[in-house]
Amino acid sequence: MKTTRITARDYIKANRKASREAEIGNHGRPVSFCGVHKSKKVYDRKKQKADDKRHLPSLFPCVPPLTAC
Repeated sequence: MKTTRITARDYIKANRKASREAEIGNHGRPVSFCGVHKSKKVYDRKKQKADDKRHLPSLFPCVPPLTAC
């Protein structure tokens, strides 16, 4: 019977896989570590426009259309 050797590469791969599975178990989803954190203090025109649209009152209230009799 042939015995298999566990190489350093196999050991590292198994530890990474176990760590990833534990992380998903703790958080319920994969967590990304390479994402860039965006500061809230930085000027962001796109986000400001979205906030403005969300907080403005509607000019046209939702009224059901009139039906012809």
